Amino acid sequence: MRTPHRFAIAWLLFNCLWLVAGLQYRAMAADAPAPASVAAGTAGPAAAPPAPDAPSAPVAPLPSATWDEDSGGGSSIVGFGHDVELAAGRRADTVVAIGGSATSNGRVDNAIVAILGDTLVTGTVGDSVVAVLGSDEVDAPVHGDVVAVLGNVHLGPHADVHGDVVSVGGSLTRDPAAIIHGSVQDLPIGPHGLVLGTGLRTWLTHCLMLGRLLAFTPAVAWAWTFALLTLAGYALTAVLFRAPVERCLRALTEQPGASLLAGVLAQLATPLLIGLLCITVVGLLAVPVVGAAVLIAEAFGRIAVLAWIGGRVLRPADPQGHAAWRHPAALVLVGGVLITLLYTIPVLGLIVYKLVGFFGLGAVAYALLTELRGARTAAAGPRPAPSATAPSATAPAAAESSPAQPEPPLAADPQPAPSPAPSTVSPAAAALPRASFWIRMAALLIDLLLVGAVLEWLLHVHHLHLVVLAGYGAVMWKLRGATVGGTICHLQVVRLDGRPMDWPTAVVRALGCFLSLLFAGLGFLWIAFDREHQAWHDKIAGTVVVRTPNGAPLV
Repeated sequence: MRTPHRFAIAWLLFNCLWLVAGLQYRAMAADAPAPASVAAGTAGPAAAPPAPDAPSAPVAPLPSATWDEDSGGGSSIVGFGHDVELAAGRRADTVVAIGGSATSNGRVDNAIVAILGDTLVTGTVGDSVVAVLGSDEVDAPVHGDVVAVLGNVHLGPHADVHGDVVSVGGSLTRDPAAIIHGSVQDLPIGPHGLVLGTGLRTWLTHCLMLGRLLAFTPAVAWAWTFALLTLAGYALTAVLFRAPVERCLRALTEQPGASLLAGVLAQLATPLLIGLLCITVVGLLAVPVVGAAVLIAEAFGRIAVLAWIGGRVLRPADPQGHAAWRHPAALVLVGGVLITLLYTIPVLGLIVYKLVGFFGLGAVAYALLTELRGARTAAAGPRPAPSATAPSATAPAAAESSPAQPEPPLAADPQPAPSPAPSTVSPAAAALPRASFWIRMAALLIDLLLVGAVLEWLLHVHHLHLVVLAGYGAVMWKLRGATVGGTICHLQVVRLDGRPMDWPTAVVRALGCFLSLLFAGLGFLWIAFDREHQAWHDKIAGTVVVRTPNGAPLV
């Protein structure tokens, strides 16, 4: 259900921005210094005669609306989540209702706007009347346009529209006495356009604005139908792609924290990647591909999350997991029903929806990283065992079968294959105890003071401390396996797969430090709560910090 929600919200926000920008532009263009008689409410020689429906008394604020003083001589009524009304004999500059209806029985100098609501106008309007996902009912002079998006327009006998009348996805009904000076534009969007608009408006007001995705009301039956069809599609996907679903399910079961972290990082990295692609211009062609890949990965991850929840629910009935109904598709259905019910709870529904998305995307990302690491390890192959340390068990038998063959001289021994460069990390480093939060912070403080002293006192550089610190760390991790602070505190950075530290791993770990620092240092605080005492950059790079014995640094 992610794509329709995003399109609907983006579309509404786009319309809201345009409406607000248009109102501000009109107000700036039309707001000339008001005559003294208008500002003070008294008559003067230069004052224009008041309109017939203009009040003589000062404007009093309505109790159900928010009033802001405006330089144009009137006031603006703005309501969010409730209806607003301008009483007869009152005057306002603008009337705006978001998530409610706007009613005007007085005089409005500029526009009347209702988003997710209807407009009812029986007083003069100086500009336009606009309803987004709502209908317009006008029975008074309007000096601008009358617009209804996914709604109807009804003009009464006293309607006198000086601009155009536009109905998008709705219908227009008018009294024979109604006057339209401009054009009439009826823009249908299909036979079910108005039904779609009404259903979307009901869903937005009854569900989204309350912080949930579903509600037990017949007005949003289409949303329930969509949710159930989506759940059925998830179950079918689990049947067709059982192996990938089980891999993601295994990642969630074994590393739930790492999966959540991977999901958060993926969500943060996606807009950055799309921004970089847009900057390169050539990469614009790849933006739709990246967006579609993220949406597919998140949808696939949601399947794994639903299966994981279903497995947790059904575990007491089958602790060993041997029952036939433990198929991922059945688990998806069980978990999907539970999550769908949670979607009906205000506020919690949206929170659950986002958490499922984070966990799902993280499970897919973590499973892909695990597969890639396994493929790299398999491609590297096992390390060759030393040949001259222990004689083979078949050596005596071979010697007895050919006693006449002389033993080859030592000089004729085959030269061993060239071994790779010695690693700065001992193979036993991965088995050493993990470094705790405080000792790592002490080492980081030493490195920070060292880099700061070099930049401030020797190079007289007063910025780029974090960039230089990250570069210094990457170089030291590759060459020595530890920084100066790590060496003093007897710490060592090693890879979880036991392979030597290489430049890509060191650079990725250094760049990951910025992500760990992004949310008030939450990535570093993660060390204190993680089972392996890994920070976010450790999880990204596949590294861990270990304690080395005193006097025996791993160099």
